[in-house]
Amino acid sequence: MQEGSMEYQWSTSHAYGGNIHYIEELYEQFLVDPNSVPEQWRDYFNTLPRPEGAPAQDQPLTPVREHFSQLARQPRQHTAVVSTDNAQEKKQVRVLQLINAYRFRGHQRADIDPLNLMAREPVPDLDPAFHQLDQSDFDTEFQTGSLFLGKERATLREIYEAISQTYTSTTGAEFMHIVDTEEKRWLQQRFESVRSKPNYSEEVRKHLLERLTAAEGLENYLASKYPGTKRFGLEGGESYIPMMDEIIQRSGGYGIKEIVIGMAHRGRLNTLVNILGKSPAELFDEFDGKKMIDHGSGDVKYHQGFSSNVMTSGGEVHLALAFNPSHLEIGSPVVEGSVRARQDRREDTKGDAVLPISIHGDAAFSGQGVVMETFQMSQTRAYKTGGTIHIVINNQVGFTTSKREDARSSEYCTDIAKMVQAPIFHVNGDDPEAVLHVTQVAIDYRMQFHKDVVIDLVCYRRRGHNEADEPSGTQPLMYSKISKHASTRKLYTQKLIDEGVISEADDKRMVDEYRDALDNGRHVANALVKEPNTGLFVDWTPYLGHEWTAHADTRFDLKRLQELAQKMCEAPEGFKLQRQVNKIYDDRKKMLAGAMPMNWGFAETMAYATLLDEGHPIRITGQDVGRGTFSHRHAVLHNNQDGSLYVPLQHLKENQPSMTIHDSFLSEEAVLAFEYGYATTTPNALVIWEAQFGDFANGAQVVIDQFISSGESKWGRLCGLTLLLPHGFEGQGPEHSSARLERFLQLCAEHNMQVCAPTTPAQIYHLLRRQVIRPLRKPLVVMSPKSLLRHKDATSTLEELADGAFQPVIPDQGKLDDGNVKRVILCGGKVYYDLMHKRTELERDDTAIIRIEQLYPFPEESLDQELRRYPNLERVVWCQEEPQNQGAWYSSQHHMRNVLGAIKPELANALKLSSRAAAAAPASGYPSVHAEQQNKLVTEAFEV
Repeated sequence: MQEGSMEYQWSTSHAYGGNIHYIEELYEQFLVDPNSVPEQWRDYFNTLPRPEGAPAQDQPLTPVREHFSQLARQPRQHTAVVSTDNAQEKKQVRVLQLINAYRFRGHQRADIDPLNLMAREPVPDLDPAFHQLDQSDFDTEFQTGSLFLGKERATLREIYEAISQTYTSTTGAEFMHIVDTEEKRWLQQRFESVRSKPNYSEEVRKHLLERLTAAEGLENYLASKYPGTKRFGLEGGESYIPMMDEIIQRSGGYGIKEIVIGMAHRGRLNTLVNILGKSPAELFDEFDGKKMIDHGSGDVKYHQGFSSNVMTSGGEVHLALAFNPSHLEIGSPVVEGSVRARQDRREDTKGDAVLPISIHGDAAFSGQGVVMETFQMSQTRAYKTGGTIHIVINNQVGFTTSKREDARSSEYCTDIAKMVQAPIFHVNGDDPEAVLHVTQVAIDYRMQFHKDVVIDLVCYRRRGHNEADEPSGTQPLMYSKISKHASTRKLYTQKLIDEGVISEADDKRMVDEYRDALDNGRHVANALVKEPNTGLFVDWTPYLGHEWTAHADTRFDLKRLQELAQKMCEAPEGFKLQRQVNKIYDDRKKMLAGAMPMNWGFAETMAYATLLDEGHPIRITGQDVGRGTFSHRHAVLHNNQDGSLYVPLQHLKENQPSMTIHDSFLSEEAVLAFEYGYATTTPNALVIWEAQFGDFANGAQVVIDQFISSGESKWGRLCGLTLLLPHGFEGQGPEHSSARLERFLQLCAEHNMQVCAPTTPAQIYHLLRRQVIRPLRKPLVVMSPKSLLRHKDATSTLEELADGAFQPVIPDQGKLDDGNVKRVILCGGKVYYDLMHKRTELERDDTAIIRIEQLYPFPEESLDQELRRYPNLERVVWCQEEPQNQGAWYSSQHHMRNVLGAIKPELANALKLSSRAAAAAPASGYPSVHAEQQNKLVTEAFEV
């Protein structure tokens, strides 16, 4: 390495080795603007290989990075004799290093904590001395490089003041982890050009104060009127209200038509009243304990959702605040699903018309895994929504956990967002103008790049976890400081008075006017539209008020069914299928011709085809839905030669409804929550989530408990989501047998959802069609089969698809003399076929086998009708594959006894159980034990 060369200077500089990224950044600047780097670096970069055929700023840097890496691996030179002629150039490089250090790490010195309690580690490379720059250099002019300073050269003093104000004031911007140069340059320009502090007009500043007045005014009013009542108030984080106001107004200016908001407890009541325009009088009624709904359980006031329309400069915008349970972060993927449904309805593929906003708490954001899952889905085909604005109301404490070493392992609660390279803006909640600025940058970034962005609103909670809490017992130092700390509004008011923007009389008038509005129950949200444009949101009217018994005619014209089936068996010319897949499609052609019995995969896909033909959109996601975990579906075909895809269901006819089918990433919780949100926003569609194995649904139990089973009762929220959960005891062990049927049945009440275990192809066909055709919107949980997908007896005919219907109860299919029947075996699922074979083996003509295909709502009338056929009935057995303490027995036996008692009182006591013995695990992991247990329970059904 020649002394004086650029390689030599670099190897002896602070950019050597560990600071390789600085050199790469300098090179990226050179590609965009060669004059932005010092002359000697420019000459050096000109000697490096540059790929041809693309604009300079888009060129791949891999060869250059490899070149730098090789240099970095070389031993450091221990002597560095630099000529006087190069001294200024070395200083220039160090100035650029200093600028870059502030871009990377300035946020670590930023004044973002209103309480000044945040423990901040020293950051040596933010000190000019670290870069061998001292006071003697401060009046020397240097090139500003890519720093947005308005001029190419400036003194070090000017440069240092600019970067300090930009990156270490009340805003701490993190974006240098983003790999896209265009995004980084865009963000640098937005912050550096105004030094993170634009000069806002008096009108804008007065509006900020008015919104702060509303935020503080509501909390003060509720505190005085309902002291000690839990409300999870916003005190300490009042800047959130002007932030939300700005997001809505600015996004409306971009043409956004719908905004869906998800948030947990803190500040929710304030959002409802001051942003969405909920009537204060209605809120006060809830505080007074009045019943607000006629049916269902209802929910506490800080879980409630709401919707309204507001006017913006770009027109009317529909706002929807999603309902949210106390599982704090589970609402985020629900919001994403609702947004995607609205975007699909508008054919908004980029996210230009519908915007998601998720509001988080700091502890939950860093602590709950569903946050990571939601970020992971943000750019995937099945789940992307064009970028979400995330707002963290950072109280700096989670319930009573405040020490960082206890709350998380990362520096910031927002570090999880770096996994998707989202920019993160930390901002001091006591500086409303800084909050306004980062809000504007955030919405502009989202609309420009259609990616997630995070605002970390660093604040505090003045009254503890809730208003019934005494926080000083666990956070004495924090709450000693809070007790002496003026509110955000008071601090900002004094600032505006001192600067002559308002007078003390103006201040008092604002407070009095807001309180008067609350006293009179008037709406206090800005720009609320009193007569909203109903075209902005979904009309659920056709799906309201239907009884469970609402009719569903699921028949379909046979000729058209055959035409659709033919199209389903076609692939483009030259599209080469893998050998086994090709056989599946050859078999389906034979089924269509009547040469083979129809199997499950054929009937299921025909249900989708007929629904699409009738105008219903379909969406199916899950970890293996294209093929089907057990290779029965193959709805997505893969060209064996070039890997291209073809989905026959998307090519049935011109202008057909959308057919979306995507293999999901490996998540249950976030994906199921997303699909729930989607289904609650698309009532006319069949929306399906399929678990890879039904057992895996337990990874999404929060969604099942808090939304699917109880959403209608708590919030009046209808949902037609369908869950396909492979379930069946096949000797595959504890984690691949049971979809935990018992858990779903334990959640069933008030006709809240449907739980079915179909056993024939025709049954799944009509069940799926019924789910959409019937105007009733209830979640459907299907215990779908595994071995029955190819079972020789589990078949149907085209005529059964064309002319049949779903049967909640399937009567005995044998040729029995009803008068001879003394025993009836009731069952559900695949055990039916084992029982049939056993009856044939035993030659038992005194035993009828009845399948209960709909386990909830339990079909008592249909079962009663079937059992009354047997006048000499003496014994009834419920047979299940699951252990005694699992499956349907405990949740369903009272329904069976009700029916039996109505026929003959003594029959109610004649009901017996045949099952595996009660067990802690769902199934045995040993095939031999499984087979022994299966044979025993099937045999006992004829003997017990």
